[in-house]
Amino acid sequence: MKAPLFALVAIIILLTIGNATYTIDQGEQGIIVQFGEPVGDVVAEPGLHFKKPFIQEVRRFDKRLLAWDGDVSQIPTLGREFVLVDTTARWKIVDPLKFLRSVRDESGARTRMDDIIDSVTRDIISGTDLEEIVRSRDWQVDAKALEDEAVVPQDLDLTKPKKGREKLEQEMLAAAATQMPDLGIELVDVRIRRINYIDSVRRQVETRMISERQSIAARFRAEGQGRSSEILGEMERELRTIRSEAERQAAEIRGKADAEATKIYGDAYGSDAEFYAFFRTLESYRNLGDNATLMLDADSEFFRYLNSTRKR
Repeated sequence: MKAPLFALVAIIILLTIGNATYTIDQGEQGIIVQFGEPVGDVVAEPGLHFKKPFIQEVRRFDKRLLAWDGDVSQIPTLGREFVLVDTTARWKIVDPLKFLRSVRDESGARTRMDDIIDSVTRDIISGTDLEEIVRSRDWQVDAKALEDEAVVPQDLDLTKPKKGREKLEQEMLAAAATQMPDLGIELVDVRIRRINYIDSVRRQVETRMISERQSIAARFRAEGQGRSSEILGEMERELRTIRSEAERQAAEIRGKADAEATKIYGDAYGSDAEFYAFFRTLESYRNLGDNATLMLDADSEFFRYLNSTRKR
């Protein structure tokens, strides 16, 4: 009987020692809870620690940065454009005692942060123009270069943002951080992860973009047609100039040829007038054709040459 009793006592002692000790990891901090109420100070030193067995338990909280991702919210901007805003934040537990008493655990903390950060985001976004939300403060653009390339709508605002997204995120962080100390939380960073139009606004934006592209395309086509007309006009003028010059040169050549032919005829006539007259008459015969019929007078030159030819 002594052996089983000794074994039972040993088990009880081991269980008591095991329940009386606990370890805190490097990335953790702990609070001793007795009957549901926190007891003592925060245990932040890593290593082995002791507590009252069976009546006390350890609640562990992470020391590291934790992520919070909000739900996508539909929010109207100052200009009444409805956008979908997706925000994210980084936070950490700096006062585990307040944290335990206010939200108890990370799930409760995220629920409270949903309310706080979403409310702050909605207030700031609804009081800001869309251009301020989507652009950075250091956003710059060469408007003259874009206008030269005909890619900028006439009503597009290209002025530098007064705040920019980074400034808005800083305002969101400052506004939300003021409500976090009572929760034992330090809000480290808040970011707008994504902004998008709702479906109805997206369709309007797409329609506007298509209209702008069509307007730009029509402008290019008009410029191309104007340039085409200009090129065709220049070509017609050059063509008329070339034709006029060619006609002038042709007239000069014909004039010279006629003058030379006249000179040759004159020289031939001067050498032998009768032979020249006879040759011209033969050329006239050649032009009559095979079935030509002539009515000649007895005194005509044609008849005289024909008659003299027959006598020979």
